Amino acid sequence: MRCWVIAYDISDPRRLQRVHRAMMRHATPIEYSVFLLMGTENERTRCLEEASGLIDDHSDDLRCYPLPERGLQERIGKATLPAGIHFNGLPGTL
Repeated sequence: MRCWVIAYDISDPRRLQRVHRAMMRHATPIEYSVFLLMGTENERTRCLEEASGLIDDHSDDLRCYPLPERGLQERIGKATLPAGIHFNGLPGTL
């Protein structure tokens, strides 16, 4: 299993919603247009193929970045969980 960060910038609101719904079927949202995909290379390929079929190649942007298998992973900024709640990992499915 591997982890990837997938992000997109979609210029049309209708396409934006379609891509967001497609991404929700494959990955976990971190921000509205940033997702974490935990899976195999085949799962990554299926996710990107579905999303690529929904975007306009000339005006939209879809990117996928692999996360290192071993390495420091931290978050900087405002906490998203209430005080006293600690997040130790993502569930397999949401």
